[in-house]
Amino acid sequence: MFTVLKNSWALMLGMLLLMLGNGLQGTLLGVRGSIENISPQWLGYVMSGYFIGFLLSSRLTPHMLKRVGHVRVFAALGSVVSAVFILFPVWVNPWFWLVLRILVGFCFCGIYIVAESWLNDSSSNETRGQALSLYLIVQMAGIVLGQLLLNIADPGGYELFVLITVLVSVSFAPILLSATPAPLFETSRPMSLRELTLASPLGCVGVFMLGGVFAAIFGMAAIYANQRGFSILETSYFVTAIYTGGLVLQYPIGWMSDRIDRRWLIIAVAGSCTLICTAVIFLDSNASLLIAAFLMGGTTNPLYSLLIAYTNDFLESDQMAAASGGLLFINGIGAMSGPIIVGYLMNKFGPSAFFIFIAVLMAIICIYGIYRVTQRAATSVDDTVSYIPLTTRSTQIAAEIAIEISDEDNSN
Repeated sequence: MFTVLKNSWALMLGMLLLMLGNGLQGTLLGVRGSIENISPQWLGYVMSGYFIGFLLSSRLTPHMLKRVGHVRVFAALGSVVSAVFILFPVWVNPWFWLVLRILVGFCFCGIYIVAESWLNDSSSNETRGQALSLYLIVQMAGIVLGQLLLNIADPGGYELFVLITVLVSVSFAPILLSATPAPLFETSRPMSLRELTLASPLGCVGVFMLGGVFAAIFGMAAIYANQRGFSILETSYFVTAIYTGGLVLQYPIGWMSDRIDRRWLIIAVAGSCTLICTAVIFLDSNASLLIAAFLMGGTTNPLYSLLIAYTNDFLESDQMAAASGGLLFINGIGAMSGPIIVGYLMNKFGPSAFFIFIAVLMAIICIYGIYRVTQRAATSVDDTVSYIPLTTRSTQIAAEIAIEISDEDNSN
C-alpha cells in the first residue's frame, strides 16, 4: 500500500478534494431547490441531467482523449465544471439548472476517465488491485465527508457554491503538477445489448433497476429529507448514513459473494432492501430513519458489483471488458429516468414515495432473481470470477481494470 500511495498520492488527494465537492453539490442542490420552492417533480428533472451528461461523456471523452490528450482534456473539463458550480445560485431556474447539471455530469465522467487512466498507467500488475481499492475508498470517503460540509454555511446563500468551486479547482493542482501524459487506455467496444441480455438476463435487469435506485439516492435523498422536515444537520446525517452503509457493507457482501451461489445472495440483498424501504413508511423517529438509510445504502451499493461479477461468471475473459461497457450503458439508461419518476411520485404522493420507489425496483430484482434460479443451473463457486468492489461513479476504465485484476486472481 505504501508503494501505491507513493506513486499515486497526488491523484488520490486530488480525487478526495474533487469528491468532497461532488458529494456536497448533489445534496446542496436538493436542499437549495426546496428552499426556492422548486417542486420535487422539477428537481427530479434537474437531478436526471447529471446522468444524461455522464452517459454522453462516457461515449465522447475517449474521442477527445485521442485528439488532444489526457492533460488538456482534464484541464478543460476541470475549468468548465468549477465555473458551472458558481452559476447555480446566479439564476435559480429549473431549465437553467438542468443544463448546468448536464454539464456537471459530462465533466465529472470525463474527469473520472482521465483519472482512472492515470491510475492504471501508474500501477503495476502487483499493485493494481490495491490502487483500485484505494481509489474507490477515496471516492466514497469524499462523498461521505462532503455531506458534512453542508453544515458550515447557509444553503440559501452563495458560500457553499463558492466552496464547491474552490474544492474542485484546487483538486486539479496536485494531479496536473505531478502527472505526465498517460497513454490512452483503449476501452473495448461494448457487446450488443442482445448478446449481453442472452448471457445474463438477471445481470442486465438488475443493473438497469439499480440505475434508477442509485439515481434516486444520489439526486433525491436530500429532497426527501427536506420534505420530511429534517434540519440541515439532520439532512446531512441522513445522506451520510446512506453512503457510509455502502462503504461499510461492501466488503462483507463481497466476501460472501465469492463463497456462495451469487443468485441467492442477490435475492437476499435485494429482498432485504425491499423490506427495509417498506418498513420506513411506518417509522417516525429520525434515529430509525438513519438506521434504515444506513442499511439501504449497505444493500444497494454492493449489489452493483455483485451483479457485474455474476454477469462475468457467464462470459469468457476476452468478453468481460466488452460487456462492462454494455452494463454501464444499461445502468445509465436506468439512472436517467430514476430521478424523473421518483420526483413525480414525491410531488403527487409525498416524501414516502422516495422509499416506495426504491422498494419496488429492488423487489423486481428479487422476484426476477427467484425466477432465474428456476431457469439456469447454479455455477460452481470454483468456476466464478472474483468479486471486485465498484461504484456507479466508476467508468468503463475502472471496470476493465477490475476485470484484469479478477482475471489475474482466477489464473493464480
